[in-house]
Amino acid sequence: MSSSVSVKDVAAAAGVSVGTVSNVLNRPDRVGAATRSRVESAIEKLGFVRNESARHLRAGASRTIGYLVLDAANPFFTDVARGVEEAARDAGLAVFLCNSDNSRQREHEYLELLFEQRVRGVLVTPVDPGGVGRAALPGIGVPVVLVDRTGGDDWCSVSVDDVYGGRLAGEYLVESGHERFAFVGGPDSIGQVQDRLSGFRGAVEGAGVLTELPTAALTVAEGRAAGQRLAGMPASRRPTAAFCANDLLALGLLQEMTRLRIRVPDDLAIVGYDDIEFAAAAAVPLTSVRQPRHQIGRTAAELLTEETTAHESGVEHQHRQVVYLPELIVRESTVRGS
Repeated sequence: MSSSVSVKDVAAAAGVSVGTVSNVLNRPDRVGAATRSRVESAIEKLGFVRNESARHLRAGASRTIGYLVLDAANPFFTDVARGVEEAARDAGLAVFLCNSDNSRQREHEYLELLFEQRVRGVLVTPVDPGGVGRAALPGIGVPVVLVDRTGGDDWCSVSVDDVYGGRLAGEYLVESGHERFAFVGGPDSIGQVQDRLSGFRGAVEGAGVLTELPTAALTVAEGRAAGQRLAGMPASRRPTAAFCANDLLALGLLQEMTRLRIRVPDDLAIVGYDDIEFAAAAAVPLTSVRQPRHQIGRTAAELLTEETTAHESGVEHQHRQVVYLPELIVRESTVRGS
C-alpha cells in the first residue's frame, strides 16, 4: 500500500476523470454502479489511501482534537484521558495526546504544534493555576477547554472543588479523634495542592497541630521521602494522621511506613486524593478523596464539541464552567483495629 499513489493515478487506471474518482470517494451515490466498481477495483489494485488530513484542511473542519495533559505519568490523567477519548469517539473524532510534564515551555510548544496541525479544538490542563495565558495561544481562534482547572468566564472548564475535598479529609480525621496532623504535598505552584491544603487546614484548625511536609512533585518517590522526614520526628510530636495531596504521595508514604515498621493505621492514618485504581489495591487499602476522573474527561470533551460546533456554524457560544464535588472513600488505612 503506497501513499505515493494519487487520485490521478486511480483515474488513469480506471479510465475515468479525477472528478469521478472524487465522487466515488465522497459522493458514491452520484456514480453509476459499473463505473463505481471500476474505480473501486483500481483503488484496491493500486493501494490508494486518501489523505484525510488534507481533505479536512481544505474543508476547514478537522476531525482531530488535542489533549494537553499536565503529567502523563499520573494515573489520574490517564483515567481523564479515557473519558476524553470515549466522548471523542462518540463524536467521530480522534484525540492527539500531548504531555507538558509540568513545564510551561513544553506547554507553549505543544499548543503551537496543535494549532499548526489545525486541530478542531484543544483540551488542556495548564501548568499555571490561573489557566492558559492568552500569550500562550497563538491560534486563539481555536476553541480551548480547561480540564481540572477553572479559568473564569473566558473559557469552558471542568474542575473539582478541591477546597471541599481537603475539608472532607480534615473533618473525617478530626472526627476520628486525631490531634496531630500532617499535610504532604507540593509544589505549591500547583493550584490543586493549594486548594486541598486550604480546605484541610480550615478543617483541622483548632482541633490540633498541623505539620506541613512540602514535596517537589506529586510522586511515589516524594511520598517516601516525606515518610522519612515524618519518621524522624520525636514520637511525642509525630503526627498520627497524614493527608496527602494525591494518591501517589500516599502510596509512597505507605511504603516508607511499612519499611520502617510504623503501623498503618494504628501509628499513622493515611488519606490520599484522587482514588486511583492502585489506592484500593495497596497492601493497606487507602482511604482517598475520590474525583470523578472519567466523567471529568468526558464532560470536557463534550463541552469542546459543543463549542467547536458553534464556532464552525457561526453561532454564539456561551462558556460553561462545570464543577464536580469529590467524595471520601474510607478504607483500612484510616480505620484503627481493622
